[in-house]
Parts: sequence; C-alpha cells; structure tokens
Amino acid sequence: MIHRSTVHEVLIAVFQVRAFSDPDAPELAVLLWQRALDPEAGTWSLPGGTLRDDENLAASARRQLAEKVDVRSVAHLEQLSVFSEPERVPGDRRIASTFLGLVPISAEPTLPTDTAWHPVSALPDMSFDHGTVVAHARHRLVAKLSYTNIGFALAPVDFAISSLREIYGAALGYQVDATNLQRVLSRRGVIEPTGRRAPSGKAGGRPPALFRFADNSIRVTDEFAALRPPQT
Repeated sequence: MIHRSTVHEVLIAVFQVRAFSDPDAPELAVLLWQRALDPEAGTWSLPGGTLRDDENLAASARRQLAEKVDVRSVAHLEQLSVFSEPERVPGDRRIASTFLGLVPISAEPTLPTDTAWHPVSALPDMSFDHGTVVAHARHRLVAKLSYTNIGFALAPVDFAISSLREIYGAALGYQVDATNLQRVLSRRGVIEPTGRRAPSGKAGGRPPALFRFADNSIRVTDEFAALRPPQT
C-alpha cells in the first residue's frame, strides 16, 4: 500500500493504581478514550495526537494530556519506544512515539465523558496497536519498580507501608511482603519516615507510622536489583 504522507503522533499510556469492584484490592489502571468515528469506531485508544512543528515530544505528550483528557497531574513521564510499522493504522502512515505516564493514587483528574480508567488486566477492545503499547508500558514500569524509585509517582505524599505494599502489588501484578518492601526501600534510601503516624482507625490499636519518598524525581537505586514474585 502506498501512503500519501507520513504523520508523527504521540501516544501516552497513563497508569494509576485505582480501586474498581473491590476497594480493598486496588489494580493498575490505564487511561483510555472511546473512538466515536471510524476507523475502528467504538474501540478504545490511548490519549495522544499529532506532533506539532513547534514542540518536542515530551511537550506534545503533556499538551495532549491536558487538552484532550484534562490530565495535568502526571508525576512522571518518560519516552518508551517508536511504533513505525507501515500498516499500523489505515490511511496515511503514522509513526508513533510512545510515552509512559504515572499519576499518583491520590489524584482524581476530571475526565471527559468519552474517557475512563480501565484495569490493565481486563482491557476493552483496543484500537490499532494500542494494546501492545500498554503492554510495553507495563513491562517498563515493572522493571523500573525494581531498580529505581519510580514508585514515588504512584504513591501519595505520605503513606503507611501497608498502603505502599498495595500500590506496588497492583503495579507489579503480584503480592508483596510489607516487611521486606520496607526493608529494601529503606536500605536503598528510597523511603524515609516522616515522624508522624496515621490517624487512628475505627478498630483502634496503634496507628501505623507514615513514610514518604526521599525524592520526587526518578533515580536509579540499584541497577542490578529485580523484584520477583513470591515462591510458591
């Protein structure tokens, strides 16, 4: 097939840990919007759009999120890869530069009516190759949770270790031991105690200590580390 022209677009896989059917079992979610027109009307797409002549890729990604899905609270944004198969979309050839974006669990962006969060574990009918982009982004996130402090972009400012365990477990896709998580992240200087405790719950008892991430920008903490699922 001969293409009349080539368009450079930007696509962003935005993740957030959210509760769906079970408030006690949060899941990793991705932000999608539903296409109203062909091609592939009714399917779900990642936010994004055409790169302008006067902007770089990162600026374009942030503009698309702010203009099209009203997401301005992205705590981390990084480029993933380029999707350039000639037939990836019908019509003019579109080369896509893709990004991973992370939104803290405490943020609640106002979304347009055609936009919604979906569990990564149960994606709807996806447009074009956008499902593959989501898989690439999830793989990148899982890897970086092992050897960087990227968890800061998913967590609230202050948190109990039990809450952080739920966030890591949702992002990784398997349960994480809270004691081991605290030990590893504290040893690497990723988290630090705030000196405060959470408010007492209805059940009473000693309220948990609160922690925070030491940095709010990404850094490598152990380049050879790898978090692994528990042995069965």
